[in-house]
Amino acid sequence: MTDTPLWQLSAAELAAHTRDGSITAEAAVADAVARMRAVNPELNAVVTDTGDAALEAARALDRARASGAEAGPLHGVPVTIKINVDQAGQASSNGVMALKDLIAPDDAPVVRNLQAAGAVIIGRTNTPEFSFRADTDNPIFGRTHNPWGRHVSAGGSSGGAGAAVMAGIGALAHGNDIGGSLRFPASANGAVTVKPGLGRVPAWNPSQKAERGLLAQLMSVQGLIVRQARDLHLAMPAMIAPDWRDPFHVPMPWRGAAMEGPIRVGFTQETYGFDLHPDVAAALAAARAALGDAGYQVEEISAPCMPEAGALGYRALLTEVAALMKPDIDAVGSPAIRAIFDEYFRQFTPLDTQAQMQAMARRAHFAREWGALLQRYPLVLTPFLPQPFFTPGRDTEGPEGVREVLGAALWSYSMNFMGLPAGNLPARLAELPRGPVPVGVQIVGRRWREDLVVDAMAAIEDRLGAPAPQLWQRMAAP
Repeated sequence: MTDTPLWQLSAAELAAHTRDGSITAEAAVADAVARMRAVNPELNAVVTDTGDAALEAARALDRARASGAEAGPLHGVPVTIKINVDQAGQASSNGVMALKDLIAPDDAPVVRNLQAAGAVIIGRTNTPEFSFRADTDNPIFGRTHNPWGRHVSAGGSSGGAGAAVMAGIGALAHGNDIGGSLRFPASANGAVTVKPGLGRVPAWNPSQKAERGLLAQLMSVQGLIVRQARDLHLAMPAMIAPDWRDPFHVPMPWRGAAMEGPIRVGFTQETYGFDLHPDVAAALAAARAALGDAGYQVEEISAPCMPEAGALGYRALLTEVAALMKPDIDAVGSPAIRAIFDEYFRQFTPLDTQAQMQAMARRAHFAREWGALLQRYPLVLTPFLPQPFFTPGRDTEGPEGVREVLGAALWSYSMNFMGLPAGNLPARLAELPRGPVPVGVQIVGRRWREDLVVDAMAAIEDRLGAPAPQLWQRMAAP
């Protein structure tokens, strides 16, 4: 047994106790539900409380274990699910008022996989309308607040997930990422994530009425946001379990072959026309030094195909959005989301048919050039955003607001366009005049080697520490 409140334990620590029987699944889940109900009213991170059903599920796990059933790797670990992914019997509203009563007929693959591993769902987390903002607010549930304070956005589109897990609401938080929606909230809230590469985690929503566009299929991935990097090693093997409903899932093991000698890490501070803030530079320097201390060989590089891979990739995505999503945005979106999309389309002008086909063809060139770089440097340390995280609602403040929030995020969506894995972790807490703001850095990995990204993030975390305990002290202060 532990004297630490159960909600403060990492997923790995909690699972070790529930699996050896020193803590029941019911106790683990009950503590998480109590924490959720204590702090969520201030945060609005969880918008559907499934705590009562979670306690029943936890009791069922305990009964099964008592009867001799083998405990899964996530036995009794409390988890949240983002509201844009199907959970049987729950609404998959995607933050859109017109979809608030769209009840899922079955579980999505990630929900099924997490529960099969023994995880217990305690709630569903907030997302912006259409899950297409780096900030989290919508007409159904309102705004999610960052647990560090209301001076900094909670990020998006998995903003509810990032705020929840850092506040101690569950040890694992499901999210997804088409242009940065795992990494934005990880960076905003001081959490850790890895955006998996293309084909790694099976995905499909049984409630969907039509298949998604090709680039949505190629760029969007499912993942987890956590407080400690090693929790990804525990939980991601469950997430990647095969599901026949995703016809393009690649059933590969989580761990790849061990690498000989010191792993070489490429390092760049380039921000492509955007000013690099001193706190971001300091975060990158700290992460670089931590990797060097851990035995990695870090060398400065010039990254190929940047910023073209990001800029062209996002224009291609918005071309698809304009063709397939814009009618729905215009018909059922709020005035705020319509105005934001209008600015997206101005800054990332949709391509004509020939240019779109050329962009799709050029995608392979970008991925091949990065593949060559990653043969030499299996990992690349980059900025995520050039400035500390922005204020809530910044993307509603006209062209400059959208440019700061999305235009500056070239390092984010370029990795989605190329299908490469990319992690994000906090490397500094910037004490700005407006208040404390976590600063995340990004680690890009070789295709299929998310495990190397997580290893590197754990090495950095071992040396720099995790910010959650400091956050909880701030939250508890009067």
